[in-house]
Amino acid sequence: MEEVSLKVTGVNKSFFSKLTNKLTKMLIPTKVGINNMLISIKRNSMIKAYENYLNADSEEKDVYEKKYDESYANYLEALDKYVMDSIYKKVKNNTATDFEKKALSAYYGVIALKENEYVEYKFRKQKYLLELDNSTVKLSSKDKLHEKYNKFYISKMDWLYKGILKNFSIKLTDNIKIYDSTKEWIYIKIFNTLEEYINSILILKFEVDGKEKYENILEDYEQYENFTVGKLDQRDNIEKNMHLLAISRKLFTHSLPLAVAEQCYMKLLKDARCLIQDTKIAARREKAYDMLISLIDEYNLKLLSTKVYWDSTKEREAFKTFWEEYKKIEKLKEINFIDFIKKKEILYIKSEIKKVRKEKYDYSRLIKYYKRKLVDYGAMKELKGVISKGSYIKVKNKVTV
Repeated sequence: MEEVSLKVTGVNKSFFSKLTNKLTKMLIPTKVGINNMLISIKRNSMIKAYENYLNADSEEKDVYEKKYDESYANYLEALDKYVMDSIYKKVKNNTATDFEKKALSAYYGVIALKENEYVEYKFRKQKYLLELDNSTVKLSSKDKLHEKYNKFYISKMDWLYKGILKNFSIKLTDNIKIYDSTKEWIYIKIFNTLEEYINSILILKFEVDGKEKYENILEDYEQYENFTVGKLDQRDNIEKNMHLLAISRKLFTHSLPLAVAEQCYMKLLKDARCLIQDTKIAARREKAYDMLISLIDEYNLKLLSTKVYWDSTKEREAFKTFWEEYKKIEKLKEINFIDFIKKKEILYIKSEIKKVRKEKYDYSRLIKYYKRKLVDYGAMKELKGVISKGSYIKVKNKVTV
């Protein structure tokens, strides 16, 4: 047989290019429709496998778990294919909506983690795909589908967020025992991840289960809500992160263990101290100071008081002394609340002065500010006209401990 090839010459190539683009744009909706249908089938199969797994007897649990894992993998594969086959082509052909453009941009943001942060990438990619499909399920008018999918979605997203936070915890505890400023980006990621969880999953839990079920975190959540509107300054962000940590102590006890939470508190304490020291406006400095006192309160009452294992015996004994003094002051709470607040602040400030003196960072201006507070509270004497030994230089004002 003779092989024949046809070659078109002398024709305007742009004509074929335009024709191809038009045909592609016409075919894309069909491809989207097919993908959506496949996703729907895979989703329904996965939800059924998930329910069977939940309701299975202990003897059959392993068998149904394996089937659920397989159907979940197939479901994710269909979602991934939808992003590449449909959204990517629509963006490329300039037929994508703003939502689809943002979705593809976020997808590449997740993919970028693969090379250097593979563990985080694995969790983030699943999280991304589930969030993408969840937005589709929300648009469905089927209430039963909503109800069934939400149970799966909440359970799986809980697992994914715990995995992400646990990965950060491992990075923080790698060869360090105290706050490490060189790993600042990990602290930022932890706070951002906690905020993501609260704004998406915790709110969904409130809708599905009712707020009453989460009574133990409602107070902290309501405090956090105050920082979800308006433009936040540095002080607001520190206080917001303080409430995020308080919530995490109840929701992510194992994913963010006490040692990691302690480092996060120490990071916030450092930020608060620097803010007070660097703020020039008196009113703003006082607000930052009030926030620091609240942070010290949280750190001591909600974390250090529950700490069992200490790296240093000296630190443990120092806290025991501090805690005994606090317990004595606490007895005033019901008798004279104002006196209790005053004496508690004095205790906190004295403890702060001891701690910041040990830091490498220069906190000399902060110490001066603390001492002025102690003088105002009558806990430290201010001697005027003191003559220094040797040089005989007259000092106008001198504060002594």
